[in-house]
Amino acid sequence: MSKRIILSDSSRPGRGLGRGLMLICGSLSLGLGLLGIALPLLPTTPFLLLAGFCYSRSSRRLYAWLHSNPLFGEYLRRYINKEGIPLRVKLGTIVLLWSSILISAFWLIQGQQWQIRIILLLIGMGVSIHLLMIRTYKSGDKDPKEL
Repeated sequence: MSKRIILSDSSRPGRGLGRGLMLICGSLSLGLGLLGIALPLLPTTPFLLLAGFCYSRSSRRLYAWLHSNPLFGEYLRRYINKEGIPLRVKLGTIVLLWSSILISAFWLIQGQQWQIRIILLLIGMGVSIHLLMIRTYKSGDKDPKEL
């Protein structure tokens, strides 16, 4: 069930230069978030959240589009409402993350650059811990607001 996200009066889109800067910032954040879907070391969620914040201050239309988008609208709503991430998405993200990190650390990085390998492995561990700590969404879960 999709929920509508309504802007409050205090978050109505502005005008002028500030609005333009927020539109640019939101669009750049959205682009980085989309890149993060394919590049595991680039975080998707923070960039999508930043895009939502910027669009909420600059464009109702883009804000509504972001939250109703079939690719990540439901994901954003579940994350914002602390409903969790589906198990399939969580496992897929961890597999893709570790595949990319291991390929980068042991195949692409040549020579005696062990410091970079350690940094990559630490990043992988940190992201994995973060993902595992996020609640796992189950399709039968009730909305926390309905409890």
